[in-house]
Amino acid sequence: MATQHRRLNIALKLFTHGVLIVFTLIAVFPIWQVVNISLRPGNQLLTTSLEAIPADATTQNFVQLFTERDFLLWMRNSVLVALTVTLTGVALASTAGYAFSRFSFIGKKIGLFTLLTTQMFPPTMLLLPMYIMLIHLGLINTHLGVIIIYSATALPFCIWTMKGYYDTIPTSLEEAAMIDGCSPFSAFYKIVLPLAAPALVITALFSFMTAWSEYVVAAQVLQDTSLWTLPLGLKSFEASMSAEWGLYGASSIIVTIPVVILFLLLSRWLVSGLTLGSVKG
Repeated sequence: MATQHRRLNIALKLFTHGVLIVFTLIAVFPIWQVVNISLRPGNQLLTTSLEAIPADATTQNFVQLFTERDFLLWMRNSVLVALTVTLTGVALASTAGYAFSRFSFIGKKIGLFTLLTTQMFPPTMLLLPMYIMLIHLGLINTHLGVIIIYSATALPFCIWTMKGYYDTIPTSLEEAAMIDGCSPFSAFYKIVLPLAAPALVITALFSFMTAWSEYVVAAQVLQDTSLWTLPLGLKSFEASMSAEWGLYGASSIIVTIPVVILFLLLSRWLVSGLTLGSVKG
């Protein structure tokens, strides 16, 4: 009986590992395809070869990307926009979330309901009114214009995340700090913010991703090629009759590297930031 039970456990483990391996291969296959395409000479998209690395592999696409195209300019613009949106989102969401969590004021419930309501609509529905607003402000074809739209669309989720996380932090910690001589701002800055680090990480990542990979808003607001961000630059590799697949693959790999690095560096805060903030609302 014990032997049969042991065999059953081994079979179950083998089946589980087999399923995990299959799904891992499914997830890795598109990435391998992009790497494979980026290393092919010329403009080859499809091939009958099943080699992991093409026999005539070359890094010419990567070299051409940095020497013959404005890839570094697009990356500089994307970094500028993404970092500004991230800093804006963290600064405003951390303070606004704290206000909604700790203070009672007229319009608090309406404000929270309004923030929640905005999440029911896709950002593209808000593009037209925001575009008209940018016209009146004279911010069309400027980085500030897209920064405003990105920040406005990311903030409601970030504020709710921070508010939910602040609700899990006991107010007695701030009261004890103020008894010891801290001002309300010092208690917030020295006590609450360090404890809310996981939620701040989630807010920063969400704000960064909103700006780093967005295409539709940037395509409408930024017409000057010198202001293009990475999604617009990658789109330029597509023409009406053909596409430069080698450059497309090489640039796609480079664009994903900052995101992967961020997730690896901040992974230890991600799980707690996603779970603890949802306990209260």
